[in-house]
Amino acid sequence: MDVLTLRKEVLEFARRRITEEKLPSWWRDPLLVTARADDRFSILPKIASPRHMLPRDLLPEARTVIVFFLPFTPELANGNIPGNFPSNDWGKSLKRTNNLLGDISVFIRDIFKDEGYASELTPATYNFDCTTLTARWSHKHLAHISGLGRFGVNAQLITPAGCAGRLGSMVTAAPMGDHPLVTQPELCRHKAGKDCGLCIQRCPVGAVTPEGIDRHRCNDRLQVVMKRFAQNPDMKDDIDEVCAKCVAGMPCSLSAP
Repeated sequence: MDVLTLRKEVLEFARRRITEEKLPSWWRDPLLVTARADDRFSILPKIASPRHMLPRDLLPEARTVIVFFLPFTPELANGNIPGNFPSNDWGKSLKRTNNLLGDISVFIRDIFKDEGYASELTPATYNFDCTTLTARWSHKHLAHISGLGRFGVNAQLITPAGCAGRLGSMVTAAPMGDHPLVTQPELCRHKAGKDCGLCIQRCPVGAVTPEGIDRHRCNDRLQVVMKRFAQNPDMKDDIDEVCAKCVAGMPCSLSAP
């Protein structure tokens, strides 16, 4: 299967899944890139986490890394701008988005299984070290290497559809080659030396700085939000670690600036 066909299949599956499951209209069309599982990924233990796995740690015969992004709609993203705490819809979107990303992963795996290729899946989240706050499989770093986007100063991945959304990734033995969507070195205006820094100003706890993000201060903020959601009857089934005040209402929220 070529990458254009795969992108089309994933797009149609996501739309069909949203309709069949009667999910909220929170997502725009997914983006997808593929990259050869080569030595470029050997840098992951240096730039992400010393314990970060390589594609062939997941699947010894891995030939391709696949990364995909579910961008949020303007309505969901803009609804998270007002106030000091995330909107209820933003909080509810996390689990539903992760579930949809998981469904997409299984769908892609089954496509390649029918073609005789093995694949290995990874969870959309929750695979991080609670002490270092780093992941053993970072979708964002994989997306950066694969050409799906570039990091902003807020540590979010800016894609052609912006940074408001969530990522998934997997590896497969199918040979797909390199099919990036981003080749330029920076998409973040601040990191490119242009006037911005809005995400630095918007962080409620000062975790985003010109030098990057204070992971522990950010994580402390997430715990505060969780406790607040726990007191909200409307959120009893959707208590999770969300904030994203540095994501909503940015020049890079819905597109690459």
